[in-house]
Amino acid sequence: MSNKMKSHSGSKKRFRFTATGKAKRKFSHKNHILTKKNADRVRRLRGMTVVSDADQVRIEHLLPYGRP
Repeated sequence: MSNKMKSHSGSKKRFRFTATGKAKRKFSHKNHILTKKNADRVRRLRGMTVVSDADQVRIEHLLPYGRP
């Protein structure tokens, strides 16, 4: 009987995967204290970006069933 691996609960909330298997993440510094950050800076922090290659390997270990 094989054992199931557990996914990291915090990582489940922070990362999504693209169709090709790359992990996406949100930009940091956009949760609070937004009044002192100018509109251009906050606008640049919208959306998501692909994680770095070094972090991609770490995320794949944390989320074993996340990649397609």
